[in-house]
Order: sequence, then structure tokens, then C-alpha cells
Amino acid sequence: MGARRFLVVLAHPLPESFAASAARAVVETLEAKGHTVDLLDLYAEDFDPRLTAAERAAHMEPGYQPSEVSGIVDRLKAADGLVLVFPQWWFNLPAIMKGFIDRIFVPGVAFGHDKAGGRIVPLMTNIRSFWVVTSTGSPWWVVHLYMGNPVKRILKRGVAAFCAKGVDFRMLAIHDMDRATDEKRRTFLARIKAAFGGL
Repeated sequence: MGARRFLVVLAHPLPESFAASAARAVVETLEAKGHTVDLLDLYAEDFDPRLTAAERAAHMEPGYQPSEVSGIVDRLKAADGLVLVFPQWWFNLPAIMKGFIDRIFVPGVAFGHDKAGGRIVPLMTNIRSFWVVTSTGSPWWVVHLYMGNPVKRILKRGVAAFCAKGVDFRMLAIHDMDRATDEKRRTFLARIKAAFGGL
């Protein structure tokens, strides 16, 4: 498949968090396979998740370009693989990760509108792999059976499918994180390395 370029986006305020360890495992594994990795640590780079009034006002205007976050947009456009790493809080994305999607996955960057029928047209044709590494404090059965795995549905059906046509989507999750033993955490990190080692 050859060397590729990945944008790895981390969302956790603590540098010693398990999410940070998971992101390191992703980066180290991809680099060991000869890929180029751009790590975007949203907290470390002080990313502002708030969509500005100016951005929202111009959101649907022809030729809209999010100038305030153009640097991150350029980093996304330079990648052919995207990896999101974050914990799930209240069965959802952390606010900073949701803000990343709100501000970066915008018309003209992630998708366009078909003028004839209003259909969304994927524009992230450069992204071939859209992978997610996440953790939940709840047991597997609560996330899947009771809640219906909302984060996977949102990201796979509501973001990836509309922005990157035919993309390879995969989500790796460790559940019941609040009671996870060191062995369970090590096993999950090994699972990450095995999965990303195949890219």
C-alpha cells in the first residue's frame, strides 16, 4: 500500500491520560510502518472549539473558507488518513472534539451541496482511512444495548459517510474504563498496535 500521511487528533486535557497513551501507541506504530504522522493535540495547541459568529454567518456562502482555522484545514487536506483519539463523556464526544468537527468539517472543506437537490457531496476525497480510538466509562452492554453506540453512529454515518465517500471506517474502544485493570489497558494498547500495524 505504501507510505501514507496520517493526521492523528487527540482530545484529552491531561498529558498523562490513557487517551494520550493510546495516541502515542497509534503514532509510534504508524511511524514504525514508515508512515508520516501529524499529531494534533487539541488541548496542547489550545484549539478553541467555539464556532465564531463570523464563521456561522458565512457557513453557507459560496466559496466559504474558514480562515481562522486554515492551518488545521491544511493539515487535514494534506492527510490521507484521519485518526481521532478521545474518551467518551456522557456517551458523546468531548466538547473540544465536537468543536473540531464543527469548525473544520465545513462546506467547501469536508462536503459540498448538490445545487440541484440539496444532497451533500463528500469533498474529503483525500481521506482513505477514518479510524477512531476511544474509551468509555460504561460497560459494553450499556454502550451498545442500552444507548445504541451513539458515538460510532454519529462518526460513521453522520460524519465519515457524508464527508469521505467509500472511506475505511473503524472504531476501537475499551469499555468499563473506570474499573479497567493495568492488564486490560495493556491488552487494549496491544490491540491498537496490532490494528494500526496493518495499515
